[in-house]
Amino acid sequence: MKAATLLFLRITTGMLLVIWGTNKLLKSGLGTKLSETYYNGLFSAEALQLPLAAGEIALGVLVVLGALRIITYPIQAIVLGFGAVMLWQHMLDPLSLYLWEDGSKANLLFFPSSTVFAASLVLLAFKEHDALSLDAMFKR
Repeated sequence: MKAATLLFLRITTGMLLVIWGTNKLLKSGLGTKLSETYYNGLFSAEALQLPLAAGEIALGVLVVLGALRIITYPIQAIVLGFGAVMLWQHMLDPLSLYLWEDGSKANLLFFPSSTVFAASLVLLAFKEHDALSLDAMFKR
């Protein structure tokens, strides 16, 4: 059961990265818009968009497969944790009841960022129990 649960976490957290990276590749300007809106323009440079999106997709695929876990799990935790930190206001006030007076910033879809980050930490903490990963299969 533990290995199957970790596989499920790998697939879902990894596919989140694949889907977001693909979305950024397919929708011109999306990466820049997200950077400007939620990351204070930190990743807005046009030259960063393709490498970041491709890297996000590659990381997601490696996580889904359970490959290079010693590297990919911490990177995934950093990426998802950074995203959660940047959305902290939405997680503390998902209904926009007290941080934004007019309620215009309410976005329930950001609250699960904390859950996704927690899932990536679970993958890290229970890596040795992840028997259905590519790494574990090659180790046998």
